[in-house]
Amino acid sequence: MQTLLRIVRSIAGPVGALMIVMGGIWILQGLNLAWGILARSFMQNDRHWAVYGVLLTAAGLVLVLWSYIRPRRHQDNVH
Repeated sequence: MQTLLRIVRSIAGPVGALMIVMGGIWILQGLNLAWGILARSFMQNDRHWAVYGVLLTAAGLVLVLWSYIRPRRHQDNVH
């Protein structure tokens, strides 16, 4: 079980980071602040995409934090 949790946590970090980047792009496009190739999108100047971007960025941040916070081990206080 610990091995599976370790694998899931090691995958969750990079996936969360990609979610943060994607959410940032969606925010820029939704607020009409994107440039270059990002400015040529159906999401441009649509506030819904800015909200979706904030939600995706928050979820990615939670995933990254969860993947790097190590669970505490239970210690037996045997004297």
